[in-house]
Amino acid sequence: MPPGCTTDCVTAVADGGYPEVFNNESVDGSFGVTSPILLDTITPSGHTMRTLDVPSGPNGDHLVSSFSSKSELGLNLSTNGSALTFMGYVAPVGAVDVSNSNTPGVVDPTNPVGESFYRAVAELHGNGSFSYTETNAYSGNNGRAAILDSADNKLFMSGNAGNGSNPQPVGVIAGAGAQLTTPSTLPESEQQVGQPTPMGGFNITALGDKADKVGKDDNFRGLTVHDNVVYLTKGSGGNGVNTVYFIDTTGKACPSGVGLPVPGAPLPTSGLSYNPATLQSTGLPENMCVLAGFPTATKSTTSFPFGVWFANDTTMYVADEGSGSNTYDAATGSYTDAAAQTGAGLQKWELSDGSWKLAYTIQSGLDLGTPYAVSGYPTGDNPVTGLPWAPATDGLRNLTGEVNPDGTVSVWAVTSTVSGATDEGADPNRLVRVTDHLDATSAAGDTFRTLRTAQSGEALRGIVYVPGQ
Repeated sequence: MPPGCTTDCVTAVADGGYPEVFNNESVDGSFGVTSPILLDTITPSGHTMRTLDVPSGPNGDHLVSSFSSKSELGLNLSTNGSALTFMGYVAPVGAVDVSNSNTPGVVDPTNPVGESFYRAVAELHGNGSFSYTETNAYSGNNGRAAILDSADNKLFMSGNAGNGSNPQPVGVIAGAGAQLTTPSTLPESEQQVGQPTPMGGFNITALGDKADKVGKDDNFRGLTVHDNVVYLTKGSGGNGVNTVYFIDTTGKACPSGVGLPVPGAPLPTSGLSYNPATLQSTGLPENMCVLAGFPTATKSTTSFPFGVWFANDTTMYVADEGSGSNTYDAATGSYTDAAAQTGAGLQKWELSDGSWKLAYTIQSGLDLGTPYAVSGYPTGDNPVTGLPWAPATDGLRNLTGEVNPDGTVSVWAVTSTVSGATDEGADPNRLVRVTDHLDATSAAGDTFRTLRTAQSGEALRGIVYVPGQ
């Protein structure tokens, strides 16, 4: 391993059994195994009504996930609510290290994974049919979410790129972060896939900080559109700022890197213009801002935003996935760093006096840092890490919500985990729900309820509320 390697190849330390197979990450940092994607339709209380298998066979259009890539498969409705979108890989089930492979049109020769696979956006239409749009973006890493702008027939995407040495190739830098493309109506086998089209760029030099690795400031996870503005989050990686961003299509919102969207600004309709000759040294042009009030500290160890949901123009909820630290205390039987976090969970932010302010964070019921049992999952300790297999909640990732007639909001989210697994993205996680009052000033009385715990061999990723279903 990795597949296709020519130098520095390693030997697997575990066979294909779950979850032990992911111990191979201890010798292969790119390790992952592609898996089928299942879409569950559930009631607000968590009852599963039906399950739809996303086509994953080799004969015809198909898409898979890269289990255990925990940042993937964000679900979003199109801007007019007519289609559901998400991202995956055009690869067979059971393929290894696909999430760190190159894309066919953007090959980094220093990437240790010597294989290439397109990333693709899947659209699920109201009649139950799928269509797919392949892209060369996110070479070396993963596309995480997509939203269809129905009015202009454009796809907005978020993700990360690069799995090789520095400086990264031009195509990798241009194919990172916030991307834009036009949906295809052709079968995957007939699509002519061009070069990536970046629609947003951010550089920490806009905040007065010293430049770091070009392309890695644009390592985005969450993606949403509200009031004609594209918002993205960054919550991981050793570069840049973990915070909430928006794309400024006016060039006037944030002369110093921080600001608020300009009222009436249009959504992006075209990609950024950039000079390939200088991209490796200067990065993409900057047209993104840190949302005023959100963190601006580089390489944060306390802020890990993922999903964003707006209840209205002045109230937004942000899922913080936690630090990922699996420091464990055998005496108390808990993951102490996870349990001690104050920002992990569901953050409620309110806009006032030209800036967003954190009102409070809802954690009750998440049992941060407390291990839980999963039927069929190993007990005891993982011999590779010496820590318990049992996962514990570390925070929240993707989320969705609905404003209720009585002035409350219901928020559903999937959890992040810590454990003794070598790759915690392979942990069975949970779907949780909480009710909050829009006019509340504290989290008193707000408690999460677990609606579903993933089974052994399963991971929960995206969640979206579909009105009227």
